[in-house]
Order: sequence, then structure tokens, then C-alpha cells
Amino acid sequence: MSKRIDQKEFLLSQNLTKVMWKLSLPAIVAMVLFGLNAFLDTIYVGQLLNEKALAGVALAYPLTGIIMGFGSWVGTGAGNYISILIGENNEEKLKKVVPNATFFSLISTLIFALPSYLFAEELIQLMGGTGSILSYGTTYLKISLLASPLWVYALQLNFIVRAEGKMKTAAIMMAYGLIVNMILTPLFIIYFDMSVDGAAWATNIGMLIYCFVGYIYFQKGKASFQSNINHISFNKEIFCTILKLGFPGFIMSIMGLIQAIAVFNAIVNVGNETDLAFFAAANRILLFLMTPLFGLMRALQPVLGVNYGANQYDRVKASFLLFSKTGLLFILPFWIFLMVFPEVVIRMVLPNTPISISDILNFRIYMVIIPALPYVFMALTYLPAINLPKPASVIGVSRQVLFYVPVMIFLPKYIGISGVYYGTTIIDSIITIWMIIVVWKSFKTHLSPKANQK
Repeated sequence: MSKRIDQKEFLLSQNLTKVMWKLSLPAIVAMVLFGLNAFLDTIYVGQLLNEKALAGVALAYPLTGIIMGFGSWVGTGAGNYISILIGENNEEKLKKVVPNATFFSLISTLIFALPSYLFAEELIQLMGGTGSILSYGTTYLKISLLASPLWVYALQLNFIVRAEGKMKTAAIMMAYGLIVNMILTPLFIIYFDMSVDGAAWATNIGMLIYCFVGYIYFQKGKASFQSNINHISFNKEIFCTILKLGFPGFIMSIMGLIQAIAVFNAIVNVGNETDLAFFAAANRILLFLMTPLFGLMRALQPVLGVNYGANQYDRVKASFLLFSKTGLLFILPFWIFLMVFPEVVIRMVLPNTPISISDILNFRIYMVIIPALPYVFMALTYLPAINLPKPASVIGVSRQVLFYVPVMIFLPKYIGISGVYYGTTIIDSIITIWMIIVVWKSFKTHLSPKANQK
């Protein structure tokens, strides 16, 4: 119990810069490892196989991302709730969170995985896959779906560990699975000649290790609250709160799928397989550059949740602003290098694909919004952490349905492939402005001492 009190007091009273770096450094390392793992998968497939295999796996990624979305839903929902309950000293509800989260994990995984496996080929076709690209994508998706319960459960447990503020512990758990994946992927592709099957099975085995390490942590009683790891239960209040607080994270995954369908089909309609592979490479590079921000987001969540639960609203505001500024300073030098030497980075993924001047311009347009993303990412963590999930969900849905779908239907028809890149940057600029307005409004209302918040 003393360790829990020490951790809670650390989040509530220590210098915020000290809190940020203690939590952020292991979280950033973990997410960089995660991003490097996904980036290396892309390099392995692109370098060891061919651009069609890369395009097929790229079409499957958004669909496998839905699996991660369910893990994010239950993990962030349970994690946000646990952080708030720790701040409130609510022992009774704390011990009910993990059993309800596990129930949610099992139900949600089955609902998604079974029909997706049966209609995997149709889903890849919906993404724009044809021919050998369709075959590669279908294979990768089906194999990934076989281990989807492990994916969701592993993420659930790891998010909860982060919600305790134990970022180093969570990072070590993640590292076990990622290292296994990084070793097995080239081994399966090269020495066992398993093609994209090998990349998928390597990821699944890594997730199995990730899941096992997380379970052992709770089984040995190392959590700072009574976890009841071996129990599965349903409590309407707890279950619905997990759903509510984690929904913005999930909706971003679903909306990401809608975005991917719109973008990939736009590219297929106005371009060719090389254009599809180029966009896949650009997107993976962008995601890799964003990984430090994902680490900051994970570290920010317990700071916000615990302080919000303890009614320390000025500290909540200060934390959000500090983490946003740090995120910008962290990615700025990498972004400058990316903008000045784009071809150097692109060649890491596509060594033999012809790259035109217009490709380079499109790449720069796609990356130009990066300096605004630290604020947006921290806002997506901030809103659910202070029990305001609805605005984040509304913005997430609007980004895809109101903006992405119509823009990707019409703009590429008139200006070609460049419309995909221009359209993305314009949409993200609008979302950034919208997010700034929502956050500052919440500062004046939801975090005001006079506000009736609970």
C-alpha cells in the first residue's frame, strides 16, 4: 500500500517537469520500440519481398488496426477510470475494473474477429486490393485475426499498468514481445521462406509473449490495487464507464479504417500499384515519427486522471500544456530532417521504386502538418482523462465522415494523386483549429473551480 501512496503523491505533488520525464522516458522508449517494430516490418516486407507484398500488407494494416482499436478501447477506458479512482481513493470500485475489462475484451474480440476472418478477402477488396496485392493482404489479415484475443488482452493489461503511472514496467513488458517480433520476422521471411505469412506469425508470437508477461505481473500481485486478474465479471456501472472513457480511442481506430478505405480507393482509382506502395511507405514513416508522441500521451494520462480525480485542476491544465510543448520540441529536429532530405528517408522503405519530383512534393505536403500534431495528440488524451470523452469522439467521427470521405471522393478526381496529400493536410489543419477551441473552452468550464463536474 505504501508504494501506491508514494506513486499517487508523486503524481499529485512533485514538480511537473520531473513527473513528465520520469513517466515519459520509459513510455517514449516503449513506443519508439513499438514504432520501430512496425517500421522494420515495413522495411522487411519492402526489402525482402516486393512492393506488391508491401502494398498488400499496407491494405491489411488498417483492418488489423481495428484489433488494436479494441485493445485501446478497453485499455484506455479501464486505465482512465483507474487513474480517476486512485485519485478519489475509491477502493471498492477499483477492484472491479479489471474483471469487467476482461469481459469486455473477450466479447469485443469475438464480435469482430469471427466475421472478419470469414470475409477477409472481401474486406481487402473493399480497401482496394486486387490480384497479388489482394492475396498478400488477405493472408496477412487472416493470420493476424487468429491471435486477436491475445492482441486485445495484452493491450488491456499494459494500458492499465500505465494508468498506475508505472511507465517503466509497462515499457519492459512491451519490449519482450517487440524484441521477439523483430527477431522472428526476418527469420521467418528469409530462412523459412514464409513470405508475408512469416511477418504475420512473428507478430502473433510477439503478442503471445507480451500477453504472458502482462498476466504474470498481475498474477503475482504487483499491481498497486486489487486487480482480481483471474476473474471475469459484469457490473453495469463499471462496464459502461469503461466503454464511455475508452470510446474516443476506439472511434479513432474505426475512423482510421474509414480514412484508409477512402484514401486507398482514391489512389487505386487515379493511380497505380507504385502510387499505392509510395503512400504506404509515406504513411509508415509518418507513424514512426509520431511514436514519441504516443509515449508522451501514455505518460500524460495518469497525471491528468489522478490530478483530476483529486480536484487539482490547475495542475491538470499545466500538465497538458507542458506535455504538448515537449512533444513539439521532441519531434521538431526529426521533422526538419524529413523535410530537407525526404528521398533519403523514403529510400529506406522503397529502395528500388522510381521517385519523381511530384512524389517528393507530395511527401512534403503530407508531412507539413507534423508540428501541430503534439497538441492534437495530447488533447485526445486530455479529454477522456478528465471525463469528457464526447468532444474527442465527435471530432474523430467528423474528421473522417464529414471531411475525409467527400474530399477523397472528389479532390483526386480533379488534381490526381496529389489530391490525396493536399486533402489530408487541409483536413488535419481544420481538425487542429477545432481541437484548440475545444480544449481552451474546457479550461474555462470543465476545469473551473466553480464548475459542477461530477
